[in-house]
Amino acid sequence: MASTETKAQPATAKADDPDRAGGTTAGDASADLAGLEAGLDALESTVVARQPWLRTIVAKSFPPLIAIAIVLALWQLAYHLELKPHYLLPSPIDVARSLQQKWFEGTLLGFVWTSVSRGALGFLASVAIGTLLGLIVAQVKVVRAAVGPILSGLQSLPSVAWVPAAIIWFGLSDATIYAVVLLGAVPSIANGLVAGVDQISPLYLRAGRTIGASGLAGVRHVLLPAALPGYIAGLKQGWAFSWRSLMAAELIVNAADLGTGLGQLLEQGRELQDMSWVLSAILLILIVGIGIELLIFAPIERRVLRSRGLLVKS
Repeated sequence: MASTETKAQPATAKADDPDRAGGTTAGDASADLAGLEAGLDALESTVVARQPWLRTIVAKSFPPLIAIAIVLALWQLAYHLELKPHYLLPSPIDVARSLQQKWFEGTLLGFVWTSVSRGALGFLASVAIGTLLGLIVAQVKVVRAAVGPILSGLQSLPSVAWVPAAIIWFGLSDATIYAVVLLGAVPSIANGLVAGVDQISPLYLRAGRTIGASGLAGVRHVLLPAALPGYIAGLKQGWAFSWRSLMAAELIVNAADLGTGLGQLLEQGRELQDMSWVLSAILLILIVGIGIELLIFAPIERRVLRSRGLLVKS
């Protein structure tokens, strides 16, 4: 009996030792787990690194320049084939000469500055009002149920529809122009902030309340920073709406004591039936609107997304 028990012990020990019995399986599982963790780490760390500014400028500007060259070539071809009479469709060179003439007259920068200063002032006022309104709508359920659909409706309303009402209210004055800008931009900014607040994880809000960040402190240190990506998108859209609203107002509200902006310049070209003048004004409006978006809002948006690890490689 003693001999039998002694021989059975190695077999039992071998069966009860999982490291010896399944050593190969445990090693494979550990290797798979390590590989999975490495893959997840790689996904989390795939962010866009900062590149030299010159390389960035070249990479960003080359495709638009190619597109502009194609458009100019097609425009010149249409002019050469006389798809429209030359007085209705001037060539790119004719438009450039018109711009050059106004530059030498010393009036071009004045037109641009009048519109840009109006747009900037109206946009800043829209940011102040839209941010406050967006916070109230996002935080108060009763206000959201009452005002939320109205904001969405106002955002889809063409800005030019407000011009006749604003003229009746304020006459041919700067107040009319600013009223149209506010009515066009505020709904977009408010809706952008509401969308950003809706995307905040409830965990962040609970963590903020736990550390005592409530009321205005919670809004400043938790709510607004967490909603920043959606808020920035709302600001970009708000600027686009304010610029469009400004041009619509300047086209109609035309008085000698108001100064001449790009919209009024466009209307003067229409009255004179000068298509080179008209296309020059349209080109300036396009350049200013796109330039401000690219020089101000796009870098801010990239910085916010990069700081949060949301700017990943495509």
